[in-house]
Amino acid sequence: MSVDGAAPGSGAKTAATLAFVESPVQLLNVLEWAYADALRAPGPDPAAPPGPPGRGDEPSPLPSLGRAADLTVVVLSPHDPMTRGQLRRMAELARDEGITVRWEDARGGAGAPLKTIGGLRGPLRRAARIVIGDPFSRYVQLLLTLTRAKDLVVVDDGTATMEFVSQLANGERLVRWHRRGSSRGARDMVFAPFSATARRKLTPGRKRRVEVFSSMPVEPPPGVTITANDFAWTRARFGPPRITRGTDLVGTSLVETGVVDLERYLEAVGSLAGAHGATRYFAHRRESAEKLSRVSHEVGLEIVRPDLPLELIARRGPIGHTIVSFPSTVVHTLPLALAGTEVKVAVYDVDPAWLTSDASPRAQGFLSGVTGTARDVHRLSSVPSPADPPEPSPADRREPSPADRPETSAMSARVPPAAVPPAAPGAPVTAS
Repeated sequence: MSVDGAAPGSGAKTAATLAFVESPVQLLNVLEWAYADALRAPGPDPAAPPGPPGRGDEPSPLPSLGRAADLTVVVLSPHDPMTRGQLRRMAELARDEGITVRWEDARGGAGAPLKTIGGLRGPLRRAARIVIGDPFSRYVQLLLTLTRAKDLVVVDDGTATMEFVSQLANGERLVRWHRRGSSRGARDMVFAPFSATARRKLTPGRKRRVEVFSSMPVEPPPGVTITANDFAWTRARFGPPRITRGTDLVGTSLVETGVVDLERYLEAVGSLAGAHGATRYFAHRRESAEKLSRVSHEVGLEIVRPDLPLELIARRGPIGHTIVSFPSTVVHTLPLALAGTEVKVAVYDVDPAWLTSDASPRAQGFLSGVTGTARDVHRLSSVPSPADPPEPSPADRREPSPADRPETSAMSARVPPAAVPPAAPGAPVTAS
């Protein structure tokens, strides 16, 4: 555990705002929220230090996130090595912006949760504002029971935000959309009182303010403030990207969650790659090494394991002129992150026949909603024949150049699938 040099009990000043994240996307969206919060602060602060230098010729964002000096981000590190790696890279970016990052090996053994919770009890009691990335997380729900903060903010953890807002509005208990059935196991019953308390804390009241900072199309429940996340920090900090003539496919963890059948998924990936001339496959951090190996060897795609969220990788480039994805978070976030560029984002629906027998009854409706509510994307209702390719873009009509090679961003890694460790058994998986 580290607090950027401040050890527990050292007397370091407790942050007025405490953020808890468990994934790279959550940390990215905390940075976006901090940037938006600084922008809406009343009046400029002439004494504020300048923002960190941009990378290369990229401009430095204004205002600096250093103005949010009262923000501490607590990383509740998961087991999964790919997620941990991306979180460490995101933590570096947060520190570059002047934000304090506290890394907790919250799952590093039988005694780790008690040690983590004990170390956070004081900061939780004193924090004036709490920011969370996953309201469905049992860890986060437990921590929420310890805070007195009257100002709570929920930032995106992908498309799950849509389900959270819906459940909050309908007074339902918080359950991830891909979980099958409504019965509760023994662990659910034991944890039920903490979950109920956390849900009450996330419900606005006379003395409690709740904000949802989201790029998802959500309707605000009564009393909840919805603030749009347009990825302004990402666009100010990175890019614009170099755009290649190729098409990139974006992977999803729907197979790993047990929602989609593996063979149907591989068949769809092969059809999309052939129809659109795709050469690269950007893997989701939760995809298994075995599945990626088959995508590589059977479909012939280059597997790219990004070391940062795809929104940042795409913004830095190089990136294909077309990005094709299944229903997932990126069909909502990439058009925002890539606003002002010529990159086109397309989404391909999940056929009901692909769903497994273990898929939640809510799965098809939820995935259709993810696709149907996506803005500024092209919806692919079917896969065109490779013999009848889509209309070429302006980039396709010009003469090729060395810059058109489908290189991989310096902030991502081309890794042979066999070298990619699989996710830890039993690790929670999302469809984002």
